[in-house]
Amino acid sequence: MKYLLLIYFDEHAAPDEAGRQACYDESTRLAQELHAGGKFLGANPLQPTSMATSVRVRDGKRFVTDGPFAETREQLGGYFLIDARDLDEAIGVAARIPMAQTGTVEGRPVIEIPGLPAG
Repeated sequence: MKYLLLIYFDEHAAPDEAGRQACYDESTRLAQELHAGGKFLGANPLQPTSMATSVRVRDGKRFVTDGPFAETREQLGGYFLIDARDLDEAIGVAARIPMAQTGTVEGRPVIEIPGLPAG
C-alpha cells in the first residue's frame, strides 16, 4: 500500500542553512535505503509558504491568493511517498524522517484510482 508521509514544521523556527543541509543529507540517506528495498516512490522538500499560491473555485469563479489557505502553527514543508506493507511499517519510516524530531509527520494511505497514469 502506498502512504504519503506529510512533513509539517514551524517555518519560523526552521533550522539554519547548516541544519537544513544536514536534514537534506539524512533524508537522502533514508530515501536511498528505501529505494534499495523497493519502498521509495518519491520525496521532496517544499519552498516556504511565502512562495505558495492557493486556488479555490466557487460558483465557477476562480480565486487565487498568495500563501496558504489557512493559518496554522506548523506548515507543510515536504513529503515522502512510500510503498509500505502496512501502517506499522509506514509509521516506522515516518519516525526516521529527520523533521519528525522537531515537527510532525502525518501518514496517510493513498487511494489508488484505476486509469491514472503511473508517476
